[in-house]
Amino acid sequence: MANSDPTSLTQATLPAANRALLLATLAFAACFSVWTLYAVMGITLQVQLNLTATEYGVLLAAPIFTGAILRLPLGILADKISARLLWLVQMLAVVPALLLLPLANSYSSYLLLGLWFGISGVSFSLGVRYVSQWFASSSQGRALGLFGVGNAGVAITFVLVPLAIEYVGWHWVGPIYGTGLLLITVLFALLAPKEPTQDTAARPALSLRQLSTDARIWRFSLYYYFVFGSFLALLLWLPQYYMQAYRMDVQQAMAFTLFFAATSSMVRALGGWFADRYGGRAVNWSVFWVCIVCLFFLSYPPTTLVIHGLEKDVQLEIAMNVWWFTLLIFIIGVAQGFGRASVYKVLHDYYPHHMGSAGGFVAAIGALGGCTLPIMFGVAQDVLGIVTGCFMILYGVLALCMITMFFANQAAQYQQKLIAAQANNFLLTDDDSTDE
Repeated sequence: MANSDPTSLTQATLPAANRALLLATLAFAACFSVWTLYAVMGITLQVQLNLTATEYGVLLAAPIFTGAILRLPLGILADKISARLLWLVQMLAVVPALLLLPLANSYSSYLLLGLWFGISGVSFSLGVRYVSQWFASSSQGRALGLFGVGNAGVAITFVLVPLAIEYVGWHWVGPIYGTGLLLITVLFALLAPKEPTQDTAARPALSLRQLSTDARIWRFSLYYYFVFGSFLALLLWLPQYYMQAYRMDVQQAMAFTLFFAATSSMVRALGGWFADRYGGRAVNWSVFWVCIVCLFFLSYPPTTLVIHGLEKDVQLEIAMNVWWFTLLIFIIGVAQGFGRASVYKVLHDYYPHHMGSAGGFVAAIGALGGCTLPIMFGVAQDVLGIVTGCFMILYGVLALCMITMFFANQAAQYQQKLIAAQANNFLLTDDDSTDE
């Protein structure tokens, strides 16, 4: 089903590859800024609508949910027809929802419109399929890493939305975004080159049944659930976290979150280069170790410890100040940026001709992390009553990823040793034993 020998792909980088990559990255950045619109709007809506932490998490998750569940079917479709054409249709479909945003006046209406403009999240699956067709296998890590820099489109939201609110008013945010996305759509339609001709008959798209029964795909999806899903969940959740834990105002919280999101997005290209040079698995394993150490410290809630001495009590305050917290979040963000690039490098090694379907499946599960994790963050905060509950959940998710990766690597090494033993007649195959 998959191409298990990465060296068998001999495709060369095509002449218009760099122009395709540039236009795809710009379009992805625009779509990603729309997809994360509630990361900034949500804080104001939480106050206006008097939302609980759980309701706030659901609001943040609404656009992410639509983008997640549509990534798989449209990714499969992109293996059959033009990903470029599907991308143009997707962007046009989002514009009306943004224009209608000023008419929303209730929690349910914001949820419905969020589900609508969340279609913009499909852009990643379509872009991966579009970009991967232009570059040779040896350059896929770099190319997809550069394309992933479009995650920095969230910076547009963190900068543009506050400016729009200050100078033209709250109700103009949606129309401004709708107009901007429409302009990007026209630019992409005019300048983005059409895909090279593909022999889809010789390489039919993978079916949902094939994808859902492939254990390797599920492992890659779990890894991406952490490196992308938790990144997405954190950029949605961090503004509120900074405001609650460190008593920041909205502008300060946005600035710190923007630093996390921008740095994590920009290093993705460097992560792709590392994956090309040192291998995606090695990069992934390093990323997981770095993140789990950081999450161990972030998970510990502010604590007051009283030690009863012989003559007096000694009180210890255990808490992380904002600068140490930001440093650990920065390290996690950089590691996640490397991880997002390396997962797709490994994915292309195994599924070079099915990056729409295989990439769409992995992207869908990863995006579901950005949908489910904010809800779990809100529930943990409401139930436990501690602000660091979100990092406890991420620690558990990452521990599961590392355990899965360890046993998968052990199984792969065993298979390699078994094949080598059979090749050198150290073990008899089933055919050999039958002949005797």
